[in-house]
Amino acid sequence: CGVFGLKPTFGRLPRTGSFPFVGSLDHLGPFAASVSDLAAAYDALQGPDESDVACAQRPATPALPALSEGAGALRVGVLGGYFSEWAGPQARRAVEIAARALGATDEVDFAAAAQARAAAFVITAAEGGALHRRRLVTHYDYYEPHSRDRLVAGSLVPAAWVQQAQRVRHRAYLEALALFEHYDVLIAPATPVSATPIGADWLTLAGKQLPARASMGLLTQPISAIGLPVCTAPTWPELDEDGHLPLGVQLIAAPWREIDCLRAAHALEQAGAARVRPV
Repeated sequence: CGVFGLKPTFGRLPRTGSFPFVGSLDHLGPFAASVSDLAAAYDALQGPDESDVACAQRPATPALPALSEGAGALRVGVLGGYFSEWAGPQARRAVEIAARALGATDEVDFAAAAQARAAAFVITAAEGGALHRRRLVTHYDYYEPHSRDRLVAGSLVPAAWVQQAQRVRHRAYLEALALFEHYDVLIAPATPVSATPIGADWLTLAGKQLPARASMGLLTQPISAIGLPVCTAPTWPELDEDGHLPLGVQLIAAPWREIDCLRAAHALEQAGAARVRPV
């Protein structure tokens, strides 16, 4: 909602001290008002942590000094297909703004995106339901109604579904890796529409009414499911009747290449194509 954000590679940053939801999907990352602040926060958070079994035992790779390299040498593509089909006009416009600033003209197809999102739904339901099952029995009323219903339903997902979802997820991961043989950064909308009003239950997309809670993650879930690093940059497409509403773009990089998506975000910021401003 109008700020820069970084979701590092799954396992890059420790999750120690955070409240877990889905152990094989949970990421932590910072928000900031500028890319330099984002990189500085990321650098401060880096480092292995034996308290988190998913945290990679890798040395820190400082990102802040690399911002000065710019994005000129980066090979940048634009994700089409699924990411265009499920993007509203403003979301597509946000991608155009970023693509023009980064000199990206190639449209790239990540054919497994829909399958990756479906796999993420199954894994999230099963792992989240299992993790919270005992607490739901003893503290059911403590949970927000929509969340507790989802967690209870997730606890009933058959194990065979989860096994198949993990296979699909891995195939999608391998397909994405092949894309990074040709590109360093891929651009996609962060949300299908601009920020919805507080309390909105529905959004309209491709002529359909969709539940807002489940649908705002349409375009991020396929990427988060396979653990790729993403920097989101706030763009400001043409105003509509709702006034000044931000809409972010995802700048997606190969595993462990957070520096690439941060360099791309910094280039957008330097060009004035992405920025934080009061709403």
